[in-house]
Amino acid sequence: MADSLPGTLGPLLRAARDRLAAAGMADPALDARLIVEHFSGTTRTQAIAESQLVVEANTMAAIDTALNRRAAGEPVHRILGYREFYGLRFELSPDTLEPRPDTETLVEAVLPFVRATVVRQGECRILDLGTGTGAIALALLSAVPGAVATGVDLSEEALATARRNAQKLGFAGRFETLQSDWFAKVSGRYHVIAANPPYIPSQDIGNLQDEVRDFDPHLALDGGADGLGPYRIIAAEAARFLEVQGRVAVEIGHTQRNAVTAMFATAGYSLAGAFRDLGGNDRVLVFERTKP
Repeated sequence: MADSLPGTLGPLLRAARDRLAAAGMADPALDARLIVEHFSGTTRTQAIAESQLVVEANTMAAIDTALNRRAAGEPVHRILGYREFYGLRFELSPDTLEPRPDTETLVEAVLPFVRATVVRQGECRILDLGTGTGAIALALLSAVPGAVATGVDLSEEALATARRNAQKLGFAGRFETLQSDWFAKVSGRYHVIAANPPYIPSQDIGNLQDEVRDFDPHLALDGGADGLGPYRIIAAEAARFLEVQGRVAVEIGHTQRNAVTAMFATAGYSLAGAFRDLGGNDRVLVFERTKP
């Protein structure tokens, strides 16, 4: 209950941390701080300098509810409704994945090419397949003012979330959305086609961490029987929408490098770059079209 929590900021933070620790959360101090700061509108500095700051009753009730949700296993960023990615804040919805730090690897992998394309041609057109929150496309737009992007997703709710993020971040003028099953409704040509597709084999979904299995949309996780279904579609169809000397960049599961590379090689691509994530695992492959 809310009345079991102390009514001043410093003790409240400690009590929140203790509750989450007792529930077995992996990082109770961080989760408690994120929840208390978000709902109370306070900062880390205030927690130290104004530890006796009185927290209003309605705020306490919101914090209590949020702590209960976290203790029950709901990811902290789902509770907050947003997640930071590439230094930007992205609103989440039930139909979007949480953008995660490993996916910043994809942004960094194609960023030099995007910049060089703008210098050479005055613009860079990006197609972000399975855009979700819009994180990949909007992160690239934030880094390269001359870039424009189209975010594609099968989920209209995901696209609505991506549009809100583009608006809040100030990129609505350079970002548009398209509801499409992969390339089905796509037209035109792009310098970069990027995707963080579903790559978990269907039978492995049940073995994922609870926070992923129970709260991330399965549409964004399930890569078919072997986890490679979306890569087959992208390898087979991307060429029709790719500018000459364009790039295709995909995030992969850490065991999928060889299979995905072979798939793209068969379709007429060479591997232009392979990148590892923060944990040292294969994470992103960038391909260049070698067949005309």
